[in-house]
This record gives sequence, C-alpha cells and structure tokens, in this order.
Amino acid sequence: MDSNQLTPIIDYRDVEILRKELVVLKHVNLTVNPGEFLYLVGKVGSGKSSLMKSIYAEVPVESGSATVLGYDLLNIKRKQIPFLRRKIGIVFQDFQLLIDRNVYDNLLFVLKATGWRNRDEIETRIEQVLKEVGMLNKSYKMPHELSGGEQQRIVIARALLNSPELILADEPTGNLDPDTASQILNTLREISRNGTAVVMATHNLQLVEEYPGRTIRCHDKSLLEG
Repeated sequence: MDSNQLTPIIDYRDVEILRKELVVLKHVNLTVNPGEFLYLVGKVGSGKSSLMKSIYAEVPVESGSATVLGYDLLNIKRKQIPFLRRKIGIVFQDFQLLIDRNVYDNLLFVLKATGWRNRDEIETRIEQVLKEVGMLNKSYKMPHELSGGEQQRIVIARALLNSPELILADEPTGNLDPDTASQILNTLREISRNGTAVVMATHNLQLVEEYPGRTIRCHDKSLLEG
C-alpha cells in the first residue's frame, strides 16, 4: 500500500507541550505511520521523554492538533486513557519487572490486568511473545537470574502482549553493553517490520549511525527531522 494512503497512528500538528507550566516543545509536527521505525534523539532535558509521555496521555498536549491511534489528545476523557494505553506497548530503560515473581507470572499479571481470562489463550499468548523475543526457555526464571539484555527482551515481550499498534521505547539500550544493545535494537526493528510502529528515544548516536533510520531530533524546544 502507498504510505500516503495510510492513516497515521501519530499525527501532531503545531503541538505545544508544557511541563510545570514551562514550554518544553512547541510547533511540533510529527507523523508516524503503521510499521514505521523512528529514532528520537536529543540531549537530556530536550523534551524526548515529555514527547513520549504526551503520546500515551501522561503529559497533556496544550494546544495544536494531536491524534494518536484515533484518540484526540486535546479532548481525551480520563476514562478513555486506559483504552489508548492498551494499544501502546511501553519499553522502559530500567525494565520495571516485578522482582517477586518469575517471567511467566510477570506476563500473566499484565494479561489478567488487561482483561484476559481464558487460561489456554493466556498460555498461548505468553508463549508467542516469548518466542518472538527469543526467550521461550526462560519463562521460569526470576528477573534477578537474567542478564540485563535478557530482562530487556522480557520487557519487550511484555510490551507485545496485547498486540499493540505502537511501541514506545525510552532509552531501551541505555543500561546495556554495545553487543546486547545491537541485539535489542534488531529485535525492535524486526517488530516494526512485522507491522507495529516503533518510536525509540536514545542517546546512543553510534547505534543510530550503525543502523540508520528515520531520525527526529529534539533541539531548542523544537522537533527537527533528520
């Protein structure tokens, strides 16, 4: 299909984002299509995290036009926000796995919290996402028994559970060595090739150079393409 005919999953036009009444980003124009892979780069404090958080309605959009997965962020109701977030998978730098339970039970917790009830369907879905990230044989492991790279793969599996149309990855390679970072990046790029859009915030410009892709830069309260 011609990309011009796709309905963007993120469509920001002349958006302004504030944190604590201070302008973080202004005149933001951003379009992300289904299956697209996008790097978001910029210095600490340049607005990357604020932009990411605005996409899942944790930071409000102040003005302009902003649509994510069909939701109008300027007029979204509080009760709609959980439904928007269910369509988005989030990958954090610091993993945020539940340390008191094994991998399987971490994933089970998310599925139950989002309304899954059928045991067979739950087991099948957990097996599918673990297989997708190459961690099928680690379901019985506790988080502390896994390396950083393995934990991040589990976090990606968790983000995939509800078949999101969009994954937001906030510095997903920040705590990893270069080889492991490359493996995680390849996993995310493969996910985008399978049709899920991925927006990845990163400080790692070497990784961006090694694996070129569309890049958006946060600079001077603006978004710059390329």
